[in-house]
Order: sequence, then structure tokens, then C-alpha cells
Amino acid sequence: MMRKCLISLALAGLMLPAMAQRPTSPNGKLAIEAAGNGLRLYYQNQLVLDIPEVGYEGQMAKPALSFVKKVKADYQMLAGKRLHATNEANEYATPLGKNTKLVVRLYNDGLAFRYELSQLADELLPKEKTTYRIPEGVSRWFQQWTDAYEGFFPLTTSYKTLPVRSFSGTFKSADGWNIRWGYPSLFKPVDDIVQVFALISEANIERRQSASCLYNEGELYRVTPDKNDLKISGDWHSPWRVVIVGELADIVESTLITDVSEPCKLQDTSWIHPGVVSWIYWAYNHGSDDYNIICKYIDMAATLHLPYMLIDAEWDRMKDGKTVEDAVNYAKSKGVKPMIWYNSSVGWVDGAPTPKYRLNKPEDREKEFAWCEKIGVAGVKIDFFSGDNQMNMDYCLDLLECAAKHHLLVNFHGATIPRGWQRTYPNLLSTEAVYGAEWYNNVPTFTKQAASHNATLPFTRNVIGPMDYTPCAFSDSQHPHITSHAHELALTVLFESGLQHLADRPESFLAQPKEVQDFLSELPAVWDDTRLVMGSPGYFAILARRSGKTWYVAGINGTDENPYLNIGNSDLGKIVKGAKKIQAFYDSGDANKPWDIKVLNQLPAQIPCQPRGGFVLKITE
Repeated sequence: MMRKCLISLALAGLMLPAMAQRPTSPNGKLAIEAAGNGLRLYYQNQLVLDIPEVGYEGQMAKPALSFVKKVKADYQMLAGKRLHATNEANEYATPLGKNTKLVVRLYNDGLAFRYELSQLADELLPKEKTTYRIPEGVSRWFQQWTDAYEGFFPLTTSYKTLPVRSFSGTFKSADGWNIRWGYPSLFKPVDDIVQVFALISEANIERRQSASCLYNEGELYRVTPDKNDLKISGDWHSPWRVVIVGELADIVESTLITDVSEPCKLQDTSWIHPGVVSWIYWAYNHGSDDYNIICKYIDMAATLHLPYMLIDAEWDRMKDGKTVEDAVNYAKSKGVKPMIWYNSSVGWVDGAPTPKYRLNKPEDREKEFAWCEKIGVAGVKIDFFSGDNQMNMDYCLDLLECAAKHHLLVNFHGATIPRGWQRTYPNLLSTEAVYGAEWYNNVPTFTKQAASHNATLPFTRNVIGPMDYTPCAFSDSQHPHITSHAHELALTVLFESGLQHLADRPESFLAQPKEVQDFLSELPAVWDDTRLVMGSPGYFAILARRSGKTWYVAGINGTDENPYLNIGNSDLGKIVKGAKKIQAFYDSGDANKPWDIKVLNQLPAQIPCQPRGGFVLKITE
């Protein structure tokens, strides 16, 4: 027995130097090693992701990583899950072939890597080989790709998923399985006591770049950039390929997408103010051509002290002799800042709503945004882009820069997911790229799946940036919702967006108890901190967000069951130290009197939840 112990100790001693030689993150939790033509990523010495290939076709990639430098991220945001973001990384690099270098950063909460090419001579970019292996049997929450990123993140354990119809058609294998996937992609690589998760995405799209997605062949998921027909000379680098790694709290609270993105390019940001918006489209698809309906939403915004109101599509066809300038002037007279909608005119054009073709040419865009600034428009919502190709990426950057020049906030709809632009151009306060409440207008399938979908989004889509889900509807649109009142109210805190558009009708909001109206009046759109309290994707999610000295704790039930959410076993008490007053918004379970609103003097240990229900705690010192 003694001899066996000595042999084991000797073997362990031989392993330690090898482990020590692995590139690691500053906190030591993450490590990476070269393996053949690729890399392997470890979390606390457990393999979490095999990347069997890196580099470009035509190269024999044999990574041999060498330390380059330490990297620190320490910056301020104007919106997002945390205003002061910090992170650290160790940077490594290796040549991969002629004029190609792989740069790898191991941050405390994930991996980021990109390719740097030099001495290009009027060349098309080579085909990227980056491949992730996601083994069969691994739990995953992947979204089938659409150009607007509007789909569910269903839990599966296999790549064998039938394609669902999308705006962009279907992408399937010879066997009929879906093969194209959008970011972010969440999976649970290790079934162990330590609940390790990984989320794959991408960050820092710049000019001359397209965005990418994943195509799979069985267990192998290949990073595939969208169309880029530019011939490039000189130096070029890819966007960062990003893998956030850790427990669920590490995933939800991570700022890695903005950590690796370019710093703010705007000289003056004093005019950028996130806020809550009254929104007309959910109840009235064509309401923005009617001055009287617009005025109802402006009046609601004024009553609830919301800073913004969005005038949606077709404002250029306003009836009864009124114009959008009349609506803008009415909003300003009520102390409400108006925003207006535009068609990007590169995606859905034929049969799509107007106004069209006002932003495509530089001179037209300049004229239009100058007019917006002149009449007092605070921001623009731009809709219906056509995917992730290089043309769309450059077009988005053109729009952001021109809008900033004229002090216009921006909300992209029908567009790509956030990839860090919210740091570089902080006038981009929200992006749709989510299967949101708007879909109660379109299909009956959203009704039954919404609660589970809502309980998945904090762990997937909203991790990477602001999400214009358009939450909080107590009444019904064309198709009914079966989530509870407290569930709907919780979404306003659970979902982060620098422009938080409230979906419901004015008469519905104004019929709610005074406590609910006051809650919406005081609802922040900026958070000093965000913490995951508890959660399981698709089942339930409880987040705590801080604004100044006030904590908002929001939770939802994604199931049809009646669970007790046992927050007494969480770290919530440590997070919200010094609480003096707690206002609790619960479901009563009575359809005629749906609210149970209380004032508490201490945190509850358990919260009973209705099927598809929720709760909010507003905690003040």
C-alpha cells in the first residue's frame, strides 16, 4: 500500500509541471493547451471545450502559445448590466502559418481569441477552420439561425433537431437535421457537482468584417463568417471568438463581450440618457399613422413619468391632415422625448412598412438625421436588416456614427445580436434580436412557450447585451398570453435594455394599482450591478439588479407548476445588506384581483409562485 501511494505521489509530481505550463487566466480557474491543430479549454482542471481546429484553410495549424502580456479591462458604461466593468486576462499568441497569427486571451470568466493577418495584397479572406466539438448527450440551449435572431432556445442533448421555418428559410443536412445556429450558444459540458456552463458568441465587429454563425456536421460546429466580398490589402484581423465559462452566475454576470470590444469612440456622451419608453405597436400595429392614438401613448408616458415615446412605422402616412412633426411637438409639450421608426431598406422592403430609402445613401442619411435633430427627435428605431454580411455590418456602423453626430439614440430591430457595439457606440441603447412579446401579434405558438422562453433568455440572449423584448403586458394582443401579472412586471427588471419599451395599452397600465404605476414610473433602465440569485434555464430565473442604493429582485416561473422559490438558501441576504423597506409584488392567484402587494421588513425565505408566475422585490435602505 505504501509503495502504491509513493508511486501515485510521484506521478502527481510529474503532472504538476505540465499543468503549470498551461496558459492560464489570472485567477487560475481557466487553462488552455495546444492539441494537434487546435486547442483545449479547461475550467478548474476539467475539460470544458475541445476546439479541434483553428486557423484558415491552406495552413497547417500547430499552435504553440507563448505569453505576450497582461490585459486589464476597466471602463465605464452608460447602460448595461454593470456601469463599471472590470476584468483581467493573460494574452498569448502563436504563428499559424504565413502572415497569420492566433491571439488568445484567457480572462477570468472566459476565452477570447482572434486571427491577425498581415501583408494581404488585394485578397479575399481565406476560409476559417475554427471548430468547436459539442458531444452528443451534452445539454444545450441553441437557437436555430435566422437573420433577425428571433427564435427559441430549446433544451436538447443532441444536434439532431428538425429545422423550424424562419424568415431566412431552413438549413438542413441530408438527414433532415438543422445545421445552422446563431449566437449565443449555451451548453453544459460537464455533468458534475460543479455546475459548469459555457456560452459561445462573438465580439467587436469592425469595418471590413462580417459576423459569423455556427454550421455543424454532427458533433463538430464550425465558425462560419457571413458573406464578405471585399478584397483586402494590408493588415486585417477577425472579430473575437468568445467563450464565457463558469457557473451560471459567471455566465449571467459576465461583461466579456464588451471587455474585448473597442472603447467608446464618441467625444461627448452627455446627451445619452437610457430610459423607459411607451410603445404603440404591440396593441396597434398601424397605430403610428393615427395622431390621436399616438397622443394616447404620449399622455400615458407623461402620466407615468416615462422619458420617451416611440412613434413606430408608417408615421409618414399620418391621417387627418396631421404630420409626424405635429406628434413630435405634442410630445415635447408634455415633457416626453419622441423617437421615430425607419425601415433600413436592405432587408424586408417589398410590402414592408414605410418610411423607406431615407437612410441608405450617406447624403440622404445626413439630411434625415439632421432633420430629426432639428425638430426634437431623441432617437431612431431602425428595422429590417438582411443578415450578418459585411455590407450590413458596415451599414450599421454608418448609422451609429451619423446618429451620434446628430445626438440620436439608436435601437436596432430585425438586426444582428449585440457584439460589443454598445461600448464602442453607447448611443446604441438596445437591439431586438430576440423572440419577444411582439410575437403575440404574429403566431399562436408563442402563448404556450413564452414562460419557459422568458426563463431561458437571462442565461442566453441577454447575457451578451441589451435586449428589446418589449416586456410587460397585462392585457392581450392578437394572441393571448398566459403569464401572470407579476411575471410580466418582473420582466421589466429581469430583461436588461437601455431603452425599455413597455408593450401594453395606456388604459391597461393606468388601470393597475397605484403601487404598480409608481413602480413603472421609477423603473431604472441603467443598472449599477447585476447578480444572479438563483436559476435554471427554462425553469426559473431570479436576478438582483441595483440602481444607486435600491435593489430590484425579479423572479419568474417558466413552468406550469406551483413551486416555492426558496431564496432563503441563496446569497440574496449578503447581496442586499442593510435593507430597511421591501415592497413585494406577488400574484394573488385570483383572476379578478390578480395582485398581492405587500410591504415587508425582512427578506422572505420562500416565495410561492403561480404557474407561469413571478414576483418583484423593491428593496430600499
